[in-house]
Order: sequence, then C-alpha cells, then structure tokens
Amino acid sequence: MTLDEMIYRYAQKLPYALQKEALDFVQYLLVKVETQDNLDWSVFSLSSAMRDMEDEPILYSMADVKVKFA
Repeated sequence: MTLDEMIYRYAQKLPYALQKEALDFVQYLLVKVETQDNLDWSVFSLSSAMRDMEDEPILYSMADVKVKFA
C-alpha cells in the first residue's frame, strides 16, 4: 500500500469535520513548502546576481551623496 493510499484510508475513517481539518492542514503544508521554495529561489537568485561583485572597484563614497534621508 502506498503512502497516499494509507492517508486516504485513514482520512475516510475520520468524521467529516476532522476530514475538513485534515484538508486544511494539508493545504497549509503546501503553502509552507511553496513559500520556502520561493524563499530559497530568491536567496539563490540574489546570491547569483551578486556573485563576484566584491571584486569590483568602489566607484562612489558617502561624500558623493547629495541628499541624505534620516
């Protein structure tokens, strides 16, 4: 028996209200995974974009700033 079959069989034994709660939990887990995937991708993307920038010369300093915001 596969895992999804086991989950299905156990869920069938629950009362309707608990089946709904189990569905809500599964949906929460999916959102959590998608959010983490998006965060991981953002970190990877940013690190890839910034790669080797520390080797570039500094072109500007604070003295070049014309307007300062607090």
